[in-house]
Amino acid sequence: MARIGFIGLGNMGLPMAQNLIKAGHQVEGVDVNGEAVKKLVAAGGASAGTHKIAAARADVVITMLPAGQHVRDVYLGPGGIIENANEGTLLIDCSTIDVESARVVAAAAQERGLMMLDAPVSGGVGGAIAGTLTFMVGGDADVLEQAKPVFSAMGRNIFHAGTDGAGQVAKVCNNQLLAVLMIGTAESLALGVANGLDPRVLSEIMRRSSGGNWALEVYNPWPGVMENAPATRGYEGGFLTSLMVKDLGLAQEAALVSGNSTPMGSLATSLYRLLLRQGFGDKDFSVVQKLFDH
Repeated sequence: MARIGFIGLGNMGLPMAQNLIKAGHQVEGVDVNGEAVKKLVAAGGASAGTHKIAAARADVVITMLPAGQHVRDVYLGPGGIIENANEGTLLIDCSTIDVESARVVAAAAQERGLMMLDAPVSGGVGGAIAGTLTFMVGGDADVLEQAKPVFSAMGRNIFHAGTDGAGQVAKVCNNQLLAVLMIGTAESLALGVANGLDPRVLSEIMRRSSGGNWALEVYNPWPGVMENAPATRGYEGGFLTSLMVKDLGLAQEAALVSGNSTPMGSLATSLYRLLLRQGFGDKDFSVVQKLFDH
């Protein structure tokens, strides 16, 4: 079992760290929120105090941070992880960040003889709690093979996307598609209901027809259609609109760098930014349904 330093014990990071403890790993946590650290300690973990201390004592360091700048600061800044980790330490960044930051940090880690993977996740808070996350991993395939016991304690699906930064590319491609299909589902449901159809009946028809998709299967945006979907709970919980806006922005950045045309992604970005301006940033991203209400 590994000695793991876990930096970033937010809504995703804390349950991921708790699952590592359940799997028998020794976990030392770091977070600016003292209450989150207390919860980790209550689950059998320990407090490292700072990411410098966590890095110096760990076999594996995992980070789950809000944005690229946070990742750069924690890894590359004074007293950072790369400066203080012992040679041969495995570094795993599960944050969703820009591709350039992921590649810069990986290059710096490798210069110091450290192994580095970028491994953003899909599955939301529910997946983090249940230990059923999907990991999209960028980096060396042999390093990923070594890291699989750690990933397996937190998730069900582990994909090797390619070289450094490839996990981040896969993540933003997935979430751009997720946004587009959610918007299309919400738009079609609103059209059907406006023309006299029951949203439950229409959802089932589309689910079993060529329009079937993940939203219709497990995450219907129309309130009351699915008992456990955020839409039925006033769009509370789930994957926040503010985070979808962030990920769509990262997809647009990637498209700018590669010169890709992403008209659907661009429109999705505009619509979700509109929701953010309307005050829905702390609601689940399926709240896009409200844009099509009469």
